[in-house]
Amino acid sequence: QVHLVESGGGRVEHGGSLRPSCGASGDVHGTTYRSWFRQAPGKARKAAASIYTCSGEQDYAARVKGRFTISQDRAQYTAYLQMDDLTAEDTAMYFCAASDRRAHAWTLASMYHAWGQGTQVTVSS
Repeated sequence: QVHLVESGGGRVEHGGSLRPSCGASGDVHGTTYRSWFRQAPGKARKAAASIYTCSGEQDYAARVKGRFTISQDRAQYTAYLQMDDLTAEDTAMYFCAASDRRAHAWTLASMYHAWGQGTQVTVSS
């Protein structure tokens, strides 16, 4: 099994930045997507960003495009989410996820077989 652990969340003021990371261990071979989801209080978990591990191609939700950047360190099996120009609407629990499927369906939670525990991001208005 793949084990994922997020870190680097926290509290920032409007316009601030954070860069959570997601370490992976265990059976990491065959991972196709490394993705970040987020879940605000009382709302469903939604995909924010994803990176296809082989090519480095990235996908972003419309609400974060231009402000968030997903990246990876292949040697360290670590994914990052650089978040800039944060607003109160970005406040959520952020989850790292890994998939071993090849379909371009990165927004579907059912694609992912491994999830981290989540790291809280709070943006004050």
